[in-house]
Amino acid sequence: MNIPSLAAPPDAAAFTERDFRNALGQFATGVTVVTTADDQGRPVGMTVSSFNSVSLQPALVLWSLGCHAGSYPVFAQCTHYAIHVLAAHDKPLALQFAQRGVDRFAGIAWQPNAQGVPVLEGALATFECRARSQYREGDHLILVGEVLACRHAAHATPLLYHRGRMQD
Repeated sequence: MNIPSLAAPPDAAAFTERDFRNALGQFATGVTVVTTADDQGRPVGMTVSSFNSVSLQPALVLWSLGCHAGSYPVFAQCTHYAIHVLAAHDKPLALQFAQRGVDRFAGIAWQPNAQGVPVLEGALATFECRARSQYREGDHLILVGEVLACRHAAHATPLLYHRGRMQD
C-alpha cells in the first residue's frame, strides 16, 4: 500500500498571520463568557470563542486563553471557573465582556456558586468546572476543566463567531 507523505511540498507557498486568521475565520464557533473569582473574591470574566468538548467520561471541556489577556494571571491560577454558552440575543453581553478597562459585571445578573465563581443568569448553557490541566502552546494557554455541573436552555439560537464577527 502506498501511503502519501504528509510533508508539505518544497514549493508550497508561505502564508502570513493574516492568511492564517482569515482561513480560521471560515470555521464558525460559538461564543462564551468564562468567569472566575480572583484571590480577593472579585469576579473576573471574559468573552471566549475557543471552547470545545474533550470527553464524556469523565466530563471534560477545554478553552483557550491568550497569554497577553489582561485576566491571564487570574485564570492561569484559578481552581474553578464557569463557561457560559451565549444565545444570539446575548450579543451585548458578549461585547461587554470583550471590552477592556470597564467593569464587565456592571448591570449583569449573576450569583456565586459553591466555589465563589460567578454564574451568569440566562446563558444558553453553563458548565461549572474544576481546573484540571493546562498546556502552554504558542501564544495561548489551553485550559482543560472537569465539569462539576451543567445546565442548558432549550429552543434558543446560539450566538456564533464567524469571519471575525459575532453573528446574531
